[in-house]
Amino acid sequence: MSDRGLQIERKTPRDVAVLSSRQRHVCLFTLAMLLVHVTSCAKKAPKPPGPPEVVVAPVQQQDVPIFGEWVAQLNGPINAAITPKVQGYLLTQNYTNGSIVTKGQLLFQIDPRPFQAALDQAMADVERAEASLLKANNDVQRDTPLAAQRAIPQKQLDDDLANQASAKAALAAQKAAQQQAELNLGWTKVFSPVNGIAGTANSQIGDLVGPTTKMTTVSQVNPIWAYFNISERLYLAFAPQISRILRGMEAKNRVPVQFIQANDTPYPLGGKVVFVNREITAGTGTIQIAAAFPNEQGILRPGGFGRVRVQTDTARNAFLIPQSAVIEVQSQYEVIVVDADNKARVRPVKVGDRSGSNWIITDGLKLGERVVVEGIQKIQTLAAQSSQPAEGVPVVPKMLVATSGTS
Repeated sequence: MSDRGLQIERKTPRDVAVLSSRQRHVCLFTLAMLLVHVTSCAKKAPKPPGPPEVVVAPVQQQDVPIFGEWVAQLNGPINAAITPKVQGYLLTQNYTNGSIVTKGQLLFQIDPRPFQAALDQAMADVERAEASLLKANNDVQRDTPLAAQRAIPQKQLDDDLANQASAKAALAAQKAAQQQAELNLGWTKVFSPVNGIAGTANSQIGDLVGPTTKMTTVSQVNPIWAYFNISERLYLAFAPQISRILRGMEAKNRVPVQFIQANDTPYPLGGKVVFVNREITAGTGTIQIAAAFPNEQGILRPGGFGRVRVQTDTARNAFLIPQSAVIEVQSQYEVIVVDADNKARVRPVKVGDRSGSNWIITDGLKLGERVVVEGIQKIQTLAAQSSQPAEGVPVVPKMLVATSGTS
């Protein structure tokens, strides 16, 4: 190897010192970057979540009225089928379909001309019969003294008396025919027999109508009746009271009945029980009852469906919680109770009837205990992730603020 090559590979002490200084700077820079990265990671690490906030409500105790509800159908107490009593051609319809009509209001007019002609003929027959009777009376009056003097045979007077009796009978028959003709003429005008709502006319102008033609129906709607069926067992429990009501012995203490319309809106006017059917239906074991409701404006119409609501009992010192606190799982009911340590646990309960927005609890809760009404899903999620859910899920409870609609 030449001297020049040896010069290239040989390093002086100064060169070694410079190289060592550079390596130290690189190491220090690398260490600083690692510290920055570690600090940045430490800052980005998420904090563990705190206990969820939930809304709780205390168990309350009070007397609660128990109501029963049944599906009901509306109908008028009177549904008059309008059929003419005479046969003829329909001339006019004198009401508007679906309008409110009054008793005695003209609904239809049948062509009266044939019946007017029949009446004229009947009146003429009456006059003829009166003339015949007058002649018979004169004959009897003339021949009676002659027969007494034996100036004429007795048989002639007997014939006169027979003719007189026949004329009287003929006159009575003709007068009856005249009355029938007058009735037939009057029946060409078809009137409403009740106050109510007239349905759509089934007959058109020019139709031939008669006693078998149902022209329309007028339903009395003020009051209107709501028909519903209750079980025989419930009927027997209230049978003495119902009997006294129907006989007018408890007019002031009638059980109020409320009607819930098909849109779930309560009808503003209360009703009263007015009808109980004569028999228990064999197939269903129920009995039909009707409650009458004032309906001056005709808001409720026959055929409409809804529900009737009647107070059947009173639960004394019942435990109440909001319905939103009750969890239904396969026909079993549970609530989430928050204890004094603010830990939430699931507890099975037994429920009774509903009362407004609350539910009656018959077993499983004590007065004053707090149940979760909002945030149930949060607790269920945390309980599923917990290894020991029986110890309870820590929560931050907030008391439910009662509103005016809460009962």
